[in-house]
Amino acid sequence: MFSDSHGEGAHLSSNLQLQQFPIFNPAPANQQAYADHGESPRLQSFEAYRNTCSGPVLIVASGPSTKAFPLERFRHIPMMAMNGSICRFAQVGIRPRFYLCDDSSFVRNRLPWMIQASGLAEHMVLSPRVIDTLLGLECHALDGRSVFRFERAGRCVEGGGEISPRRFAWRIRNDADFECSFSLWRQKPNRIGFSRNMSKGYFNGRTIPYAAIQLACHLGYEQVFLLGVELDSCAGRFYECAETAVPSRIDGDYDEYILPSFQLLADKVINPQFQVFNLAGSGRLPEQLVPRVALDQFEAMLARA
Repeated sequence: MFSDSHGEGAHLSSNLQLQQFPIFNPAPANQQAYADHGESPRLQSFEAYRNTCSGPVLIVASGPSTKAFPLERFRHIPMMAMNGSICRFAQVGIRPRFYLCDDSSFVRNRLPWMIQASGLAEHMVLSPRVIDTLLGLECHALDGRSVFRFERAGRCVEGGGEISPRRFAWRIRNDADFECSFSLWRQKPNRIGFSRNMSKGYFNGRTIPYAAIQLACHLGYEQVFLLGVELDSCAGRFYECAETAVPSRIDGDYDEYILPSFQLLADKVINPQFQVFNLAGSGRLPEQLVPRVALDQFEAMLARA
């Protein structure tokens, strides 16, 4: 039973029912990096969790459609939170199965919500820079928590070190765990890809929901539903007002990174065994890439799952 409380609005009803994942013992070498921060996080293995799930998963981002969506009606299906969407989970008393963050600036700008996420989510999926930033600001934020440390593809190559996007794209061209664009002439296409195996890294697509889709694929979910993925900086984030809004990079990244990433997803990843749907009624993401479904369609699809 979950009883921890961190940050504003993190209190949950004592009768919240949770479905637990198995706990895997982390390697002592990984734990050593956190020895100076008190009780160590429980660093988990992506490989141990691969293909352990099935059915639908709801990925909840921070676009305006999240605010009005009746999240509490669907607490029976697994969910992923990211960045500021964690406050919606706290409002309705739902514990997300995974919380993702790969943006260290979010940690600096929204530290109370990161601490809230640490107490609320079953598993934290964090980039190395996010972990370092969070522990630098609050050294006990991950004490005893279940943490996955995820790296961008090309930054966790065998033997350590980092290679250029072009060389990495060429190297993985025959690897079934990856789909990746490749160009000899331009570096940017080599940054567009999709990973089916988070142990080998992920492509961030310049938007965290894209990383969550890769995590869902790795875990074995068959139907992915996106909520709050309008990808429109003018629409804003559901939890912000104009006076307190943190600037968004979506407009600058959309044409060169975000849209090509979802195009690759549609062309090379989505299939009858792995489907992705968009619950946002509007937004930039083309419906021919990720089909939109209304609330009643969503409920019908869950009933058939």
